[in-house]
Amino acid sequence: MPVTVIRNAAWIVAYDAGTDSHTYLRDGDVAFDGDRIVQVGGTWDGPAETEIDGRDRLVSPGLVNIHSHPSSEAMNKGMLDELGSPRLGMSSLYEFMPLFRPDDEGRQACVEVTYSELLKSGVTTLVDLSVAWDGWIDTFAASGLRGVVAPMYRSAHWYTDNGHVVKYEWDEAAGRAAMDAAVATVEAAIAHPSGRLSGMIAPSQIDTCTPELIADSFALAQERGLPFQIHAAQSVVEFTEITRRHGVTPLEWLRDLGVLKPGAIIGHGIFLNDYGHVFWPEANDFALLQESGAAVAHCPTVFQRRGIAMNTVGRYIRGGVPVGIGTDTYPHNMLEELRTALYLSRIVSKNPYDLRTSHVFDAATIGGARILGRDDIGRLAPGAKADLFLADLRDPAMMPVRDPLRSLVYVAAERAVRDVFVDGRHVLVDGEVPAFDLASALERLEAAQRRAEEAFTGLDFANRRHDDASPLAYPQA
Repeated sequence: MPVTVIRNAAWIVAYDAGTDSHTYLRDGDVAFDGDRIVQVGGTWDGPAETEIDGRDRLVSPGLVNIHSHPSSEAMNKGMLDELGSPRLGMSSLYEFMPLFRPDDEGRQACVEVTYSELLKSGVTTLVDLSVAWDGWIDTFAASGLRGVVAPMYRSAHWYTDNGHVVKYEWDEAAGRAAMDAAVATVEAAIAHPSGRLSGMIAPSQIDTCTPELIADSFALAQERGLPFQIHAAQSVVEFTEITRRHGVTPLEWLRDLGVLKPGAIIGHGIFLNDYGHVFWPEANDFALLQESGAAVAHCPTVFQRRGIAMNTVGRYIRGGVPVGIGTDTYPHNMLEELRTALYLSRIVSKNPYDLRTSHVFDAATIGGARILGRDDIGRLAPGAKADLFLADLRDPAMMPVRDPLRSLVYVAAERAVRDVFVDGRHVLVDGEVPAFDLASALERLEAAQRRAEEAFTGLDFANRRHDDASPLAYPQA
């Protein structure tokens, strides 16, 4: 296979097996042969078909995003930024999100925009939690990302007809059929000729799935050696609903179902019994989580919009809970999620040492990889997959460069990311994604958002217009 070498890279974020973390290397080469890294640091003396000047570049392992919803969230921009349900714990899940959704054409545009945004922010591996749709697998493969297809399914859908009570409409047979269809989708992804797609078993939410569906889904994931993810401990409404139904917290309920153990990923995992928004003093969810070996997918941006933050990311990581990072909402900017996680953890703890850049960067690289059962991504080391990105150290937002990762995470974010390689393939070239016509996708997304606005009133229990439910920042003159 042809060798590519990044020559004389100013900074390299290299994997250190001794510390199971990263270390900085200066002024060295990174070489990869086909889809595998063959050298990190030093001087590559072998033949090379392609040489890239690295003198003004940071070379970093690609980011591993373990929780995202590309098929819908990009269209919510401008709608859900300042919107929550005051009588439903300030979540927007139940009253508003079901009312503002893309049609088929809009979904395709959503996905193309989201995949592009993620590549532009250094993501190389993505868990895509979507309801299965025609064309998903081929579009995912075409993006160039390393993709984990996670088709969601459930036994019930939630709704509210008054804005203060969440109700559930159950159809257990439909949930089981949807699980079977999801498994077929996962199998198709694994068999895709790109070789970059894999799968995840993903029942949607702890409160919308029957106990049997959850337990059987986890058993299937364990049997097939696949990761498993479910939304749990994500809202006051859900916490209250599970304690009402079962007399235990959401995490205790997962334990009782035999699911809270290694191999399980808890989507969000914020509302533990000691969280300030709930009152359930007799449990000890944090200790339960620590002892379980289950992981947490942390997505800070979507919660900070509602005045909610994990208590705290630093506590979870120091407590030995495996934590990965995701982009649950727009903007699909992984680097900004890292920044948000750092700041919110310090605000909640009132301690600038609660969470460090190294902790959250580990979570977004080797931590996320390990949660997905991979030891060949999220790191720059010989033998690992050639999944990496290059950031421009001469970008004004990166300068002065005393610590390149701090400049990238705290200031520059995606503005400095120039190139991304996945499996050794050049999938972000000088800041552009060759796989998609992003300008066209954005135009189509704009049109889809206008159509969704027109459909809003017909879906809303209160018969509101979209601009009554979510007014513009200022009235139009």
